[in-house]
Amino acid sequence: MAGPLADLVVLDLTRALAGPHCAQMLGDLGARVIKVETPGGGDDSRSWGPPFVGPDEDISTYFLSCNRNKESVTADLKAEAGKEFLTRLIGRADVLIENFRTGVMDRFGFSVDRMAEINPRLVVLSITGFGHDGPEGGRPGYDQIAQGEGGIMSITGTDAEHPQRVGVPIADLLAGMYGAYGILAALHERARTGKGGVVRTSLLAAMVGVHAFQGTRYTVAGEVATAQGNHHPAITPYGAFSTADGTVQLSVGSQALWRKFAPLVRLDPDDPPFATNSARTARRDELITLIEAVFAEDTSQSWLARLEEIGVPAGAIRTLQQVYDWDQTASQGLLVDVEHPVLGPITLPGPPLRFDGSEPVAHRPPPALGEHNDSVRAWLDSGVGN
Repeated sequence: MAGPLADLVVLDLTRALAGPHCAQMLGDLGARVIKVETPGGGDDSRSWGPPFVGPDEDISTYFLSCNRNKESVTADLKAEAGKEFLTRLIGRADVLIENFRTGVMDRFGFSVDRMAEINPRLVVLSITGFGHDGPEGGRPGYDQIAQGEGGIMSITGTDAEHPQRVGVPIADLLAGMYGAYGILAALHERARTGKGGVVRTSLLAAMVGVHAFQGTRYTVAGEVATAQGNHHPAITPYGAFSTADGTVQLSVGSQALWRKFAPLVRLDPDDPPFATNSARTARRDELITLIEAVFAEDTSQSWLARLEEIGVPAGAIRTLQQVYDWDQTASQGLLVDVEHPVLGPITLPGPPLRFDGSEPVAHRPPPALGEHNDSVRAWLDSGVGN
């Protein structure tokens, strides 16, 4: 594969989502990613479904979502042969990603010190549930639990009495993303020092890392945020509004936009109750009622056209089908076609990055369990390249 990371070898010892998503991101950038799986069953997500697809209905679409651009090998890390195989892989790798519970890698015989002894240039990413140390460092981590423990569910949903998880495994995905950028920082440092290192993140860290203004709202102002549905807690009007036949979203994110928007809904932008963002936020419910009374007179499509005409940011709420059928999605390279050895031609959600002046990477399908056992061992025996 081409790509900015085409000279790197990544060992993916992870399963489920946070680690596999991280490794897939590196594979999307051209790295050679070798996924080391348990014989017999492999990555947990191979059994997650429905839906399952294929002639025998045994291929998990969940697994397909986070394992493109990888090779799969199997190794029992509790057995000597598996330990020897992993030792050889570590000696040739640039990066190793693991998301075992704290202490598991040590019990396998691959402590941080041991891995550095095998390959001093190795960059290790360790993803845990709540951190590798601290009073609760040993807790297992699963996405929804981390969403709750990390505060995200308390600010998501209709109101404080009905906390809601995000509709995708956001703690897993963000931990993988944070891990990927940590790896790249460690590789940059390695270019300067010649030595690898250890990067750590967790599902808890990922959740706290995206609190943004809701975090400083508490740490600085002492206010504890709660869920309040589809309207912004600090900017008004900013959210989802009912129309005659559905819903539109709009963002009046500045005073200049307010002056454009107010006349559209028959309001005076200088009327004191709504003249400033602070005033509008203090009377949010009242303003929403006034706006929706006007929006009820026409269709969503009509209102979106009017909002575009006056330059107020607005949009529809699309289903996933509508997103994947949208020509704008395709134009951004967000769909990739691959040839799966069992399923044939399939389309996958694509990587979110593009590089000007570079040809698109030719993507490979998610691998079958142990599909590359022979070729990877042959590569290790050859001692040539990556």
